[in-house]
Amino acid sequence: MSTLNSIRDTFFEECEDLMADLADGLAKMQSGSADPETVNAVFRAVHSVKGGAGAFNLSELVAFSHQFETVLDELRADRLKLQPELMFTLLRSADHLAVLIEAARDGVEVDTAVTQNSAAALRVWLKPSGDTAEAPAGATESFSFAPVILDFGAFEPQEDAPSEPTLNHYDIMFQPSATLFSNGHEPALLFDELARLGAFSSVINLDDLPNWEEFDTTVPFIKWNLKLASTVDIDQVRAVFEFVDGLCKLDISVSQGPVDVGAVQVEASPPPAPIAPPMRETAAEPIAPASQMPSTAAKAASASTQVLDQHGPKPTLRVELDRVDRLINAVGELIINQAMIAQRVNEMPVTTDTEVVTYVEDYRLLARDIQEAVMAIRAQPVKPLFQRMSRIVREAADATGKSAQLLAFGEEIEVDKTVIERLADPLTHMIRNAVDHGLESPEDRIKAGKEAGGTIRLSAAHRSGRVIISIKDDGAGLNRPKILKIAKEKGLIPQDADLAEADIDSLLFQPGFSTAQKVSNLSGRGVGLDVVRTAVMALGGRVAISSVPGQGTEFTISLPLTLAVMDGMVVSVRGQTMIAPISSIVETIRPATSEVHSVGPSSKYLSIRGEFIPIIDVASSLGIAPNTSPTEPPLLLLVESENQSQCALIVDEVHDQRQVVIKGLEHNYRSVQGVSAATVLGNGQIALILDLDAIAFQRSTPEVPVEASLLTHGA
Repeated sequence: MSTLNSIRDTFFEECEDLMADLADGLAKMQSGSADPETVNAVFRAVHSVKGGAGAFNLSELVAFSHQFETVLDELRADRLKLQPELMFTLLRSADHLAVLIEAARDGVEVDTAVTQNSAAALRVWLKPSGDTAEAPAGATESFSFAPVILDFGAFEPQEDAPSEPTLNHYDIMFQPSATLFSNGHEPALLFDELARLGAFSSVINLDDLPNWEEFDTTVPFIKWNLKLASTVDIDQVRAVFEFVDGLCKLDISVSQGPVDVGAVQVEASPPPAPIAPPMRETAAEPIAPASQMPSTAAKAASASTQVLDQHGPKPTLRVELDRVDRLINAVGELIINQAMIAQRVNEMPVTTDTEVVTYVEDYRLLARDIQEAVMAIRAQPVKPLFQRMSRIVREAADATGKSAQLLAFGEEIEVDKTVIERLADPLTHMIRNAVDHGLESPEDRIKAGKEAGGTIRLSAAHRSGRVIISIKDDGAGLNRPKILKIAKEKGLIPQDADLAEADIDSLLFQPGFSTAQKVSNLSGRGVGLDVVRTAVMALGGRVAISSVPGQGTEFTISLPLTLAVMDGMVVSVRGQTMIAPISSIVETIRPATSEVHSVGPSSKYLSIRGEFIPIIDVASSLGIAPNTSPTEPPLLLLVESENQSQCALIVDEVHDQRQVVIKGLEHNYRSVQGVSAATVLGNGQIALILDLDAIAFQRSTPEVPVEASLLTHGA
């Protein structure tokens, strides 16, 4: 049973890749790239899901995927033309296929009426009669091949003239493309299947083989002229090549005359060609090992193998995430151990050119290489997450009666897998919120001079050592007077409060705040953006809002690339050792007195390169007692925040730069304003990791003191 469960888990893991391929193909088709290869790729994805589901007797999934692939088969055979209505049906069918896969994986039931409606929407595109009209009998029960019982009772057998099956003769031209090999297909296996159908022979055609000077080892030049004598019809012959459809040049025709099923013939033609795969179940003589080949042919075979290795699919290994987490934790402890050893060596009365110092430095470099390699294992592109959001947009649009599309950018950006998994729920909430509250109805959009359908723009980018995810709609923008009114009615702010636009926008993150007039499946229950902010802050991130009336609203999520290790600068603030993320630091400055300007009673600005940059005292921002004898001029860290604005932070000293292991505060203590996490230094001391963006953002708000116990005893 455990083996079966393991295979089942593997099937659902493969379904994730297949659904990603399906989403990619449909996106290309929607953008106008409905070339045969794209349609074939979409068909193969659905067909593979159907085949795997049949092995586990997932009848509902098999039946729906069969209906889905039937429509796709009509499309790729040019019996259907791609049009907006059909594209709409295909996208909705892909969404429902994903729902069925998730339900089968989690062991939950899907509303049968919803599945029937989705299948009915597909059947609309099929002809009322013919083989493609309905799923074959038994398709709803399992995906298996059973013998078909034919009733010949209406025909009287003739004893003197027994009927014999007709022998068909086929000429087949087969030329694989480079993509066929890179996808892991093997022509010899196809020939095996043909040989099982009847008398089979093959002749290698080298007519297209170029001269050695023009030879490109990445392009297959070999053709096969195949002959088959069999009682099967042409559709059964084509079925052999079903999984390589679109990956090769194929021509099948009926020929007359006897079929020569002798030895495989190779048309001699200089120069020698790369060795073709051996033909199985034919009369061909065995191919000699490479060691017995002529030297030129052996080199050609070796070159061909190398090309396939370079351009074929890279081997992968599926590993449980828990094992990777344990490995990352071990690497974190390794880095701490290395820092402790380096600290002790530095305290030893030895010169810097001793072998011990060299070994410690080698240890540091090795630990860093191991850490980077392990972190790369957990790095995953955000593409699967973004593809899920396309489905969310369509579902939300259907629920609200609006028309919306999702445009995704930066799907190749890689982020820690843990970050991606924990970001799925808040991102889903924000996408639904953008459709429900951000976009206007089609009628209102037309009145405003916009297209009836709205657009949600989802993008990801790396910036200053963080990943920035943006959700932007082209709707009406935030209705700030309405937000302010609702906040006063709910008692979230005083009745006489007069807030700036940024403060009004931040009210959206208050618990219980909602602008929905009635409860629906998407909104109105008071579980709003405060849940999003809490989830993002738990990841060490922040959420920002910007909105222009009539043009739309943009939510920006800033997250760390990883939750495990970071490069930091060790600084001192009022006698406390702290870590400043080096990714945000532009430079350190000891300005001249003339470059520091006072504005008002407490504000100071740094004049640098023709700009005035605000100066922020880190100690004051954290609520630490002020320095009675401040250094003049102060030591400043020039940092760049997530919105690319700069500020200068006052610190007492800068010690060195080192790699630190991130330890969260939420589980061990609690969230602290201006502090993102903690770490353990080489001497065993706990140091706080500063949240430079939060300190810069909160410079105009009342300071929140950090508890003395946290600074004295650590987290």
